[in-house]
Amino acid sequence: MDFDLTKEQEMIRKEVRTFAQKEIAPVAAELDESETFSSELTRKMGEIGLFGMFVSEDYDGQAMDYISYIIAVEEIARVDGSQAATVAAGNSLGIGPLYYFGNDEQKKKYLPKLCRGEALWGFGLTEPTAGSDAGGSKTTAVKDGDDWVINGSKIFITNAACEMTLGVTVQAVTGKREDGRPEYTCFIVEAGTKGFKAVPMHKKMMWRASSTAELYFDDVRVPHENILGKQGDGFHQMLQTLDGGRLSIGAMGLGGAQGAFEAALKYAKQREQFGQPISKFQANAFKLADCAMEIECARNLLYKACWLKSHKRPYEKEAAMGKLYCSELMGRVADHAVQIHGGYGLMKDYGVERFYRDQKLLDIGEGTSEVQRIVISRHIGC
Repeated sequence: MDFDLTKEQEMIRKEVRTFAQKEIAPVAAELDESETFSSELTRKMGEIGLFGMFVSEDYDGQAMDYISYIIAVEEIARVDGSQAATVAAGNSLGIGPLYYFGNDEQKKKYLPKLCRGEALWGFGLTEPTAGSDAGGSKTTAVKDGDDWVINGSKIFITNAACEMTLGVTVQAVTGKREDGRPEYTCFIVEAGTKGFKAVPMHKKMMWRASSTAELYFDDVRVPHENILGKQGDGFHQMLQTLDGGRLSIGAMGLGGAQGAFEAALKYAKQREQFGQPISKFQANAFKLADCAMEIECARNLLYKACWLKSHKRPYEKEAAMGKLYCSELMGRVADHAVQIHGGYGLMKDYGVERFYRDQKLLDIGEGTSEVQRIVISRHIGC
């Protein structure tokens, strides 16, 4: 067993950490406060290769292994959840389905711009009444000659309503299977298509500087060649996409936990009470020790899941475990960080309150914590 990262992976961690500290950290609080999605910052992340990291060079990707991609997300999340969300969703949910299921023509048309960070792509699954129950989607697509006509809506879709959005992948019901269950198919819908509207969502508690949208499809007509993969493969495509996406959500939890821990440790060493740094008090020292231990456990669990994926081995159970553990870990660490900061931890001048807010979505997105426990329990035979 070899727990060492490769030289390339170590270099990626160093370069992304430097970028995050230099480019993201100085503006993160301001962007969060104003709920501003930064195209400039997103393009900078594209320039250093943070999009299309696992995509082959044929489509202007970086052709890296999945652990390298997860390390990059982790390091961005260590500084800011909003920018990490842009990268994670841009890769796992935007680029991923097009790369894994698209035909060569579709890949050549869309992937180069997305991999260079010149544009973003959304992943339309969640609906107002269909979240964890992805099979409850009500958006429909009806064949009309050589076209498909899409009607319905989606909600909470990342990267889908900003000036960089090139289009979205949308799952729709296209009929019934032989067993009577709905047939799902994924379609490519470009921004600007008649009848398609993307509306930015504001007043969010978390990820306030990322792009979140409601999508509306009103007799949206797309050609048959806009089907992603094959008709009827949509549900399988979405499940496979979510498996990979869970790894990136896990990376956001791991990176956020690391950032909150480092902030708490630094503050505890500087803040004095009763004539000594508060890090010397056992109550705080034990909190920090627990954080350090759990972060180490989380990193090993998540990296193993990524290793399995990179080696084309089954990883669904480990992805669910990694997503669940890392997400909930960040909640525990952020809570300890705020407590160690005391009253200052509740103020926006200190970054730990942003970690505290940003964490909550990790318990919900890419399958709730409850759903992850269902997935794990099924894999262990319950």
